[in-house]
Amino acid sequence: MKKALSTGFTSLPLVAALAAPASALTVGDVNVPDTYSAMDTELKLNGAGTRSKWFINLYIGGLYVPETVDDGDAVINADEPQAITLHIISGMITSEHMTEATTEGFERATDGDLSAIQDEVDQFLSVFEEEIKEGDVFDLVYLPSEGVRVLKNVEVRGTVGDLEFKKALFGIWLSDKPAQEDLKEKMLGQQ
Repeated sequence: MKKALSTGFTSLPLVAALAAPASALTVGDVNVPDTYSAMDTELKLNGAGTRSKWFINLYIGGLYVPETVDDGDAVINADEPQAITLHIISGMITSEHMTEATTEGFERATDGDLSAIQDEVDQFLSVFEEEIKEGDVFDLVYLPSEGVRVLKNVEVRGTVGDLEFKKALFGIWLSDKPAQEDLKEKMLGQQ
């Protein structure tokens, strides 16, 4: 099942239903909330860490799940509400860099075979076409009945894919070939 990435603004009640309230963990200078409401499911912060490259801290990634889990494959394969948040902490991240890095992540997570989800990947990457600035926050919220809802600064930018797309997307951080091994471990609460 393919879902188009729809664009546009959403109503405040929907944004409020997806908002992440309380703060429990500080990573760098970022307060990472300890819960995330994904529609009618209260998700718990499983773990969070910093994505770095060439000694530059780029973003803080947080993983939210219904129940604590330390197994990346279990998270990737679960057909249940989950979320990953990305708090941009560097002005070095541009739209072009984010698109390139995410494309590489999809390729690693799928062993280079994007054929089944290429349309969804292209739709997802369009979210990064708009300028990315330090302080931006991306929420990638998987809802089994909808797909992956993509928010930028609590504004819904669209919904894309299904479970197969979600597996590849979450695999960017949690697969056997993650973007960064110690970030994966922190998101899984292993450090």
